[in-house]
Amino acid sequence: MRAERSVAAGAVRSPAADASSSCGPIAVAAARPPSGQADRASLTHVSLAYVARRLVLALRFGEPDDVLHLDAHRRVALFRPGAVFCRTCWRAGVVGVASRQLMVMQAGTPLDRVPRVPGVQPGARVLLQAHGTQPVRAALARIDAIEALGIAPQDAAPLYWLALGHRLSVRRPLPAYSVEQHLAWRAGRTPR
Repeated sequence: MRAERSVAAGAVRSPAADASSSCGPIAVAAARPPSGQADRASLTHVSLAYVARRLVLALRFGEPDDVLHLDAHRRVALFRPGAVFCRTCWRAGVVGVASRQLMVMQAGTPLDRVPRVPGVQPGARVLLQAHGTQPVRAALARIDAIEALGIAPQDAAPLYWLALGHRLSVRRPLPAYSVEQHLAWRAGRTPR
């Protein structure tokens, strides 16, 4: 796959990047796994970047298996199949912030059919997607509330993230996550 240089100070844009995403036009292409490392081929590659006053692609939560440092501004986090992680995107405009995005995703297995997400190779199951200042702030508040319970957000039930994403998209009251729900999910029962 050939990557093209974009205007954003050394950011590399994937030719397959989704232009409809607010952070898609400057999404950074994930690096291909080094040849001869079959173990890394099954991992999900998540691009992260920092360009001062222009672009921030960062992890809010998640435990990467490894992090590859491409240069001073770009990294690639590698996640095992089934891992849940959250990537935030902040992009500056001419005056102030042009877009904010938050996505909670779950890495798929090599045989899963997962949707393509800009900067995530081969793709990931999108559990929650928030665009704009208010939805992103609301999602961040729920993440903070989960952490206040002493639960790592990546360990929360994936169904909770789906429910939160659906509620955000239709502007309904957001569900809270409780310790009881978490224990029920860990025990193998469906959280309510």
